[in-house]
Amino acid sequence: MSRIRIIDLEVFYCVGVSDEERAQPQRLLLTVDMTFDFTVAAVSDRITKTIDYFAVSQMLLKFGEGRNWKLIEKLAMNIGDEILDEYKPEAITVEVKKFPIPQARHVSVIWTKRRG
Repeated sequence: MSRIRIIDLEVFYCVGVSDEERAQPQRLLLTVDMTFDFTVAAVSDRITKTIDYFAVSQMLLKFGEGRNWKLIEKLAMNIGDEILDEYKPEAITVEVKKFPIPQARHVSVIWTKRRG
């Protein structure tokens, strides 16, 4: 099976346990790994036969508008469910990286789900 990946897409969402943390959007990095057989697209050279990664990235850039989450675990699940519903990959893995601990490069959660 083939995969389409968007790695470390920079987004700004309101996320955090405390009200203060959710008061302003924070920088997050999203990695989305979509399992999808794009053989037909590769043979036909037609974007309509694959997942349009640009469209997915644009959706993710706007995904946080007017929304907030306490946990990045919930955010990862919401993103994954939205992509599964909208773009129909066979499976999805979403990693959300956050930067709350100065002594650590980042913290992250990884969520995976198969369609069906």
